[in-house]
Amino acid sequence: MSNKNLFRKGFLCLLGLVFSSALWAHGGAKGTDTDQCKFELETDHWLHYTAYQPRAYPAEEFCGNLPDLNTATQLVFDYQDVRYRNRAVEFEVTKEPEGTRIFFQEAKKHKSGTVVLSLPNGLPEQGNYLIHITLLPEDENSERLDAHMGFQAGFGASTSTGTMGLYALIALAALYVFYLSNENFKRIVDEKIKGATSLK
Repeated sequence: MSNKNLFRKGFLCLLGLVFSSALWAHGGAKGTDTDQCKFELETDHWLHYTAYQPRAYPAEEFCGNLPDLNTATQLVFDYQDVRYRNRAVEFEVTKEPEGTRIFFQEAKKHKSGTVVLSLPNGLPEQGNYLIHITLLPEDENSERLDAHMGFQAGFGASTSTGTMGLYALIALAALYVFYLSNENFKRIVDEKIKGATSLK
């Protein structure tokens, strides 16, 4: 096998590893439940949650840690069960442990199955917060359901596995393009690979 083919196959292997780590970071394979951005409203009935801070981090999704304070923040909820689209749902965000209300949306139905809560001024201070979701009874035979999900704000950005994978992919792609376009660098790399393979 030529050095060029060896280098190309090694690059493709690394590319595959980067993509697989990025995919596994947000849920894993079928039958594997590792998604930390969802919570149960009832047994086996879930709501998926994603947070965005589009001005500060336009391409990032967050869940348990929102890095910035006092910046526009969106909390997005997707019903993973169609039946909730016909239920009036109330949303509230409180600062904990004080229980101070930061945001409130009166109960209403969301036929699209997606709810976007916009906090134009974001979260006021560093600390713990709690999202309260209340499904109101649809008739006398159904009951009120309360669910809660905690998150933190103002502790800085944590780079996700997916983001790290993307950075690694960009770096590898740039290195490979440089390898193909620069004869001196290509010669040095080929000599190193040849030297390493001749030692075996």
